[in-house]
Amino acid sequence: MNIFNNKSELYWRNFLTRLTLIVTTVIIIVWFLPRKNGPEFQYEIGKPWMYSSLIAKYDFPVYKSEKTIKAEKDSMLAQYEPYFNLDRSVENKEISKFINDYKGGINGLPKSFIYTIADRLHRLYQQGIIETPLYSDIYKDSTRMIRIVSGKQAINIQINCLYSTLSAYEQLFLDDAISKQRQILQKCNLNEYIEPNLMFDKKRSKASMDDLTNGIPLANGVVLSGQKIIDRGEIVEESTYRVLESLKKENDKRTNSQADYWQTMGGQILYVLTIMIMFTLYLGLFRKDYFEKPRSIMMLYSLILIFPIMVSLMVSHNYFSVYILPFAMVPIFVRVFMDSRTAFIAHVTMILICACALRYQYEFIVVQLIAGLVAIYSLRELSRRAQLFKTALLVTIASAAIYFSLELINDNDLAKIDRSMYTHLAINGVALLFAYPLMDLIERTFGFISNVTLIELSDTSKDLLRRLSEVAPGTFQHSISVSNLAAEIANKIGAKAQLVRTGALYHDIGKMTNPVFFTENQAGISPLDNMSCTEGAQMVISHVTEGLRLAEKYNLPNIIKDFITTHHGLGVAKYFYIKYKNEHPGEEIDDSLFTYPGPNPFTREQAILMMTDTVEAASRSLQEYTEASIYNMVNKLIDQQVNDGFFKDCPITFRDISVAKTVLVDKLKTVYHTRISYPELKK
Repeated sequence: MNIFNNKSELYWRNFLTRLTLIVTTVIIIVWFLPRKNGPEFQYEIGKPWMYSSLIAKYDFPVYKSEKTIKAEKDSMLAQYEPYFNLDRSVENKEISKFINDYKGGINGLPKSFIYTIADRLHRLYQQGIIETPLYSDIYKDSTRMIRIVSGKQAINIQINCLYSTLSAYEQLFLDDAISKQRQILQKCNLNEYIEPNLMFDKKRSKASMDDLTNGIPLANGVVLSGQKIIDRGEIVEESTYRVLESLKKENDKRTNSQADYWQTMGGQILYVLTIMIMFTLYLGLFRKDYFEKPRSIMMLYSLILIFPIMVSLMVSHNYFSVYILPFAMVPIFVRVFMDSRTAFIAHVTMILICACALRYQYEFIVVQLIAGLVAIYSLRELSRRAQLFKTALLVTIASAAIYFSLELINDNDLAKIDRSMYTHLAINGVALLFAYPLMDLIERTFGFISNVTLIELSDTSKDLLRRLSEVAPGTFQHSISVSNLAAEIANKIGAKAQLVRTGALYHDIGKMTNPVFFTENQAGISPLDNMSCTEGAQMVISHVTEGLRLAEKYNLPNIIKDFITTHHGLGVAKYFYIKYKNEHPGEEIDDSLFTYPGPNPFTREQAILMMTDTVEAASRSLQEYTEASIYNMVNKLIDQQVNDGFFKDCPITFRDISVAKTVLVDKLKTVYHTRISYPELKK
């Protein structure tokens, strides 16, 4: 009953995990997708139309350009007459204030002269005074008319018949009677008694302006449903450009309604959801092991997320052409770190989702699918970073070729081919070169390791391996032999040869700390002879922990560290363990004192290393090197490892183990073959 409960619990846990992945991905992608109805095109005046024939799906007006509308508005506003309200109280207030201030007269002038000035002020106020800044703004056209509202009447007056506060003051001194006494009157600050009595009526003026501008038609024609707008290869003229802009504006208007918004979003959710379900089903049916590796799932779904988001942002904000984005990076990364089939499926998934953001691009899907396939084929085996340059070049050539073929199919006139697209594809190829530095970022972020990195790590001139060859030459030679044997086995059983080769080179680096305690580095005398069994066992076992410490210090990838910790698994230091048992019969032994920290191998490559390491080390102590002795040794050691359960946690098969035995026997026979004896020359 417990078995059934466990299976049911596991099933629902897996189901919820995959459902969460799908829902999260769909929500994020749909959140960024543009909500516009209709197609999204890129076009310029004087450039050829690079899409298929465009037919109007509904009637829509042909809107005027902003420039045209502004010109018409300016023309209409030339007839605009702003409204001013006449405030008679200003005149009474200011003249009364003047007479009151100078009721005793002005020094040097007859007392009656104040009434002469009051009369001239009265004439100015009767003419009309406007504040200087507003007057200057209106007076740009001296023939401009304004409307003065007094009570219930509104009369039209030309602006040059009125005064500003500044010109009124100047006009006052132009009067013959006043000008004669200019020196005396300038001390009186008569400008303080000149205030505007015509007040701008903002409300009426705005209403008048709106009446004028609202009468300007925003469109000057109509495109009927079913009418052809433009055909592929035709040059976008200014008139056609206005029609295309009008179509875009009409689409935006239709999208603004709530019903259209939710309808569009519902379609996008269903579209992306269907594609993501298909992708997740593929993983569940054919790549179940990836769900057991969170880093693999994180990388796959992250890569599928990034490019649709970038495309959506570029489309929403009218950035550069989406063709400059290096979409082929997705299959490159998935191919390098996973497998070809998953790379293609992930690429198709990502491209179809991006097409939802673009909506129209049949060419986009075709070009990007070809680019992805070329990227996958050209990286069948990535062993040098320089291969990425070749891939970028091939992707660019293939994309340009397939786009050119589509151009020829749709339009035979070579003169009308859009050459700017090839510039975009060239930029795409250059951007694809950034896969080189980004590969290292992905390795660090998701814990993967590429063949390129493994090859670089396996360079024996690297600091750590060079130091190993100097400090512990015997261990270094042992590691070289193990790496060659392990890589041969991996090639035979279809495991990762470069990975096991590199892991084998580093598996014993911990022996550098105390190299003299290990047989391969000794010259006849062993310091272990003077130590107790437990001390000797701990010294030998410590090479695993010391190796891990050095790996941390030199920033080796985790996958290489795993070879260090698993190459002895949870085995025991048998020499010291058996010796201790023989010396202490009947005594209860603490096995942990003689046991390696482990864990046991959990990948095929780690299992290969464990078998190879044990056999290669033991082969050095054989009494004689015959086919039978080598065969018996290999079978005995590996069978013992199988019986001890070292390979229970890794997916290696009995067939793989059988092949490994055969390879080890054949290779060791070659290494330890008997040489013929050369005769001595008789004197």
